This record gives sequence, structure tokens and C-alpha cells, in this order.
Amino acid sequence: MSANQELILETNGLTKRLGGKPVVNAVNLKISRGDIYGFLGPNGAGKTTTIRMLLGLAKPTSGTIRVFGKDIRKERLAILRKVGSLVEYPSYYGHLTATENLEAVRRLLGVPRSRIDEVLSIVRLTKEAKRPVKGFSLGMKQRLGIATALLGNPELLILDEPTNGLDPAGIQEIRELIKSLPQSSGVTILISSHLLSEVEQMATQVGIISKGSLIYQDGIQQLREQAKGRIRLGVSDPESAWKLLLSCGLPADWDHGKLSLTRTDNRTVAEAVARLVEHSHLVYRVEEETASLESIFLEMTGSEGSL
Repeated sequence: MSANQELILETNGLTKRLGGKPVVNAVNLKISRGDIYGFLGPNGAGKTTTIRMLLGLAKPTSGTIRVFGKDIRKERLAILRKVGSLVEYPSYYGHLTATENLEAVRRLLGVPRSRIDEVLSIVRLTKEAKRPVKGFSLGMKQRLGIATALLGNPELLILDEPTNGLDPAGIQEIRELIKSLPQSSGVTILISSHLLSEVEQMATQVGIISKGSLIYQDGIQQLREQAKGRIRLGVSDPESAWKLLLSCGLPADWDHGKLSLTRTDNRTVAEAVARLVEHSHLVYRVEEETASLESIFLEMTGSEGSL
């Protein structure tokens, strides 16, 4: 990892056992400053348990958690002062206005009163500031939850399933808000979800957890590369065609009797077809086949997921 990529959060061998069974199993998370880290996995994969440990709400069975370079066991309070979170549904005093709800938290945090207007503006609730929260839509409540999490000027924001239960317009609103936060508020974000389609539109890095184990951790771009297409070739004798292409130095695959090219640039495809024809292979079909990110995610997690 390059020097300018300062690690904000790092876990090492993070494990939580319940009744002797590992719910979170030797997870090594690495989140750099400025990342929007999509923490993905099917429901029940261990996301919320991991997040509860990161926030000091649950004790790891083994392993370490370092946030801002500090060990959470030794410096929990100092760390949590710089962490904002929204875990499950935010709780409010329904009869109080948005401003009054934020004021109650502001006093606990000891931040200036001006901060209330700032966070309401960030989450675009300025016009609703004086309305009782019980009249808010679910999406507005989630935005208020994010405003509450931002009150203390956190460096790290942890959001557990922030769009759960929202309608498409609400999901879009929260997504746009989250995407703007690293720029507008200088925060690093960990956002958990069971929906890849939602996270891929805002995350810069992705970690995929399945049955308690982290099975993938890399950039969203690297995940997209995996979804890149291959060219499927319909030929008269796939096995000998495959051997021929390999002997010509072309990137061919032969799987379950199907022949494909793993590089899809035009020159490679044209050369492969020319070589096959030259050696009397009949080429019936040349077609592109792309895997969706969603199908890769489902394949990795071995789950039907919630699409």
C-alpha cells in the first residue's frame, strides 16, 4: 500500500465465536483514508457483528482492531470520539423537531451549536429543521441519522445497511449523499449492504464477507475487471482448436467442451479466427459473453442473495 494511502481502519484475524461457532472468522479489513468501503455480504454473513466489534459494542473472541493507528481495546473512547455511526434504524424523539433531536446529541458531544445547521445542510434537511420528526418519511429519518452521525466531525463514518426499507427515490438520495461526503466532510466511510447493485454505484473499495470469512477485498474496478467479457467460439473440434490457439500464443480457455478467448480485443479475436480457418477448423459462431457483477457476487458468496 503506497505511503499516501494512510490506513484509517485495520483488523487482523478479527474473530467472534458464539456458542463455539465462528460468526466472524479471521477477518482482515483494510480501509484507507478517503475510501468509501462497501462491506458486502448476504444477510447473516457476519456484517453487523463485525460492525458492532468495530464500534466497541461487542468484544472480539480474538484478533485486533486498529482505528486511526490505535488499538481499540486500549484507546476506545479516544477512537470513538472521531467515529460517527448509523447502525440499524436510528432512534429519535418523534415529538421533537430535527433541530431539537440534534441539540440533545450535540450537548453530549460538546460541539458548537453552529454544527447543527452545518449537518442539516449537508444532508439537505435545512427546510425541514423545525418539523417534528414523527412526520418525516423513512428516507428523511435516515438522512437525519446520518446528520446525527456527522455532528461530532468524525473522521470515520460507519453506516450499517443505510438504505434498508427505503423506496427507490430514498435509496437514490442516500446514495448521492454518501458519495458526496468524502469531498464535503473529509470522512472515510464504511457502508455495509447485502446488495451489490447498490454499493457498486458509490464504493471505491469492496470487501465481500460470506459465512463469516472475508472472501474478497479490492477496488470496485478490479471487481468490474472480473466481470469483463470473454469471447465464446463455436468450432467443429473445440479441444484441438484450443490446443492450436495455445500453440499460437493466444489466450484460450477450454471448459466443459466450450472454447473461449479470455482477451476480447478485436486483434486477438481476428487472429484466433484466422488461425482456426487456416488449419481447417469450421468456425460457426463468435459471441461475446459478459458476467454481471451481481452474478460474480452470487457465485462468490454461494447465495441467492436479495436481488
